[in-house]
Amino acid sequence: MNISMTRIQAILMKDYKEFSRNYAVSVMVLMPLVMAFFINKSGSTTIAAYFITINIAFSMVTAYVQCCLIAEEKEKNTLRSLMLSPASLGDILIGKSLFVLILTMVVVALTIYIVGYSPANLFILAITLILSTVFYIAIGTLCGLFAKTVMEGSLIILPVIFIFPFGPSALAFSSNFPILKIAEWLPSSQLVLLAESLEGTYTTMDVIIPIATIIAWSLVAWIVTGFIYKKRMVD
Repeated sequence: MNISMTRIQAILMKDYKEFSRNYAVSVMVLMPLVMAFFINKSGSTTIAAYFITINIAFSMVTAYVQCCLIAEEKEKNTLRSLMLSPASLGDILIGKSLFVLILTMVVVALTIYIVGYSPANLFILAITLILSTVFYIAIGTLCGLFAKTVMEGSLIILPVIFIFPFGPSALAFSSNFPILKIAEWLPSSQLVLLAESLEGTYTTMDVIIPIATIIAWSLVAWIVTGFIYKKRMVD
């Protein structure tokens, strides 16, 4: 698969311009920052409180913006032209993901700064945050491929916004509702478990299991996304 940096850069700049013009989408960037400000003022210093805003940033910025950018391409009938252009699958997927990746890293970094969170091991946490971003970009792309308009994309992405960020909170009720224990394996929950482990004495498995789980989610999400994308090319 040939990768062209020129095509990737062109797609990146196109996404940036569309994002900056669509205020209904770009305003979502402010949501996790506002929540981070209120959590900081509340005086809460728990890992769970810090990661509420981080996980919300992943769903409301990463997944939502990616979904809407893909849906907007479909609404304007430019995605099909992009699919039929000389750009390869890698060019398109990387180009359509790179802007959201950069945007997410900036928003997450600002969120961590605003809430006053100082990770015990920034290197390991940074790797996990990047892997989580890759997963949420895949979910956003997948939802965007099913949407026909930006409005429809905003509705399709709602389950992601409601389910994934609050996975760690659902675990608090797992003693009364055992079925909620499944939420432990959500990427958002694994991210919190890893962060809590890093604050104390942790083993190699405490790090490997959450990272491996998030990688597995990402691989499955991207495989499904690639399959749906290729199917859309021949529809």
